[in-house]
Amino acid sequence: MGNKQKAREKRRDFLCSLCYLSPSFLGVAVFFILPFCVVVYYSVIDGVGTRNFVFLENFIKLFQNSAFLLASRNTLRFSSYAVPLAVVLAIALALMLESRIPFKSQFRTFFLSPMMVPVASVVLIWQVLFNYNGSVNELLALFGAKAIDWLQSDHSMIVVILLFLWKNLGYNMILFMASLANIPKELLEVADVEGASEFYKFFAIKLRYLSPTVLFVTILSLINSFKVFREVYLLTGDYPYESLYMLQHFMNNTFRSLDYQKLSAAAVVMAIVMVALIALLFKLEDWFGKDVEG
Repeated sequence: MGNKQKAREKRRDFLCSLCYLSPSFLGVAVFFILPFCVVVYYSVIDGVGTRNFVFLENFIKLFQNSAFLLASRNTLRFSSYAVPLAVVLAIALALMLESRIPFKSQFRTFFLSPMMVPVASVVLIWQVLFNYNGSVNELLALFGAKAIDWLQSDHSMIVVILLFLWKNLGYNMILFMASLANIPKELLEVADVEGASEFYKFFAIKLRYLSPTVLFVTILSLINSFKVFREVYLLTGDYPYESLYMLQHFMNNTFRSLDYQKLSAAAVVMAIVMVALIALLFKLEDWFGKDVEG
């Protein structure tokens, strides 16, 4: 009788959990899972009207498209520069603010202020700074340097990376500061007694405990790097300089031409790449931080 009673209680708890979770699950299914399944379906048919199954034909055509290859190359290049910088510089800033330095609160406010500024205002500031007749070129002229067309030259990637870092470093820094505060002080005190250097303490203790936060910040920065289209679009429009033509530009322009098959195939490829990168990051974090779990 006791076992039957426990089984009924477990079943009732399970059903109650399903009832509580069902609104969230329904929302995720309707707004995320179902649309993605539709995208996958469009990526393997030849048209919305005919709907003939062509399997990988759309993907083959996609990888033969020069605009897609350019956008993919630029996006991967941007992410490979911006994401490591966003993580490493945020850790450096968190370590700096953890130590006793003057004007600590002012520094913290300065790096957090971009989070409160609308994107349009941020872009306007960058246009004032990096326009051909902008403040940066005026400053360079004082040293006898020639003016640079920052947004229409090979330097344009630098401008967007600086914008990305300025917008994201503050939030990343706060996450690392919170993680640093949770490191057991006893370990650091023992390391000090043993005469360990700051270099050793950082790599052998602090970085080990920071590994879950490094993983989270890296994934967050990676996702944000794939969403940099908004800033680039406001800076340069639909068709920017070649080095700034990102995957989102390709998808936006493909959507305008109503080429749903090419758009869907690009979205599926992008999703697969993101999932593979995030899985690799989880694997690396599990290997690096497994000895400090629990």
